[in-house]
Amino acid sequence: MSERPSLDLSDLPTFGHGPRSPTWWGTLGFMALEGMGFALAAGAYLYLATLWPNWRLSAPHPNHWPGTIVTILFIISVVPNHILHGHAKQCAIVPVRIGLVVMSLLGLAPLVVRWFEFPALNIYWDTNAYGSMLWVLLGLHTTHLITDVGDTIVLTVLMFTRHGYSGRRFGDVGDNVFYWDFVVLTWIPIYLLIYWMPRLG
Repeated sequence: MSERPSLDLSDLPTFGHGPRSPTWWGTLGFMALEGMGFALAAGAYLYLATLWPNWRLSAPHPNHWPGTIVTILFIISVVPNHILHGHAKQCAIVPVRIGLVVMSLLGLAPLVVRWFEFPALNIYWDTNAYGSMLWVLLGLHTTHLITDVGDTIVLTVLMFTRHGYSGRRFGDVGDNVFYWDFVVLTWIPIYLLIYWMPRLG
């Protein structure tokens, strides 16, 4: 009677960070799908702008200051975001808790400014195609921002419970850091399209 070979896998880690985590790949898949949505919206904007150079009609330029403030807040947030990632890799619960609180606040701050950003577009969504595209671009990114901030707040609360000190939770923090970078990076081209491209025409 032949014996089946067996291996002792008890020493293998129960969680991982980055590509070693299945949820990281799931997050990457979401980012690919959502990034395509941003690309399609930006492509529609550029197509209409090329097809009809005067498509803004008499609409004034958007007030760039709210969007610029949001951009500055995003850039500032990158530093504590990656510091948080380092603590998550070390499974340091106290610094991770502090970092998540900081990132929750840095996530809420752009949302507050964005409340003023929509009126600063100086055009309604139903005025013309130009106005519709501005609201679509800003609305798409706002949806992603709300989603990530909500996830960060939930994760922050979870890390302050008895379920927080878990390898998988630290992996979740790493995925959250990864997605926030995506939110920041996708905003840069949208910011340029909304606020600076009209000024070039």
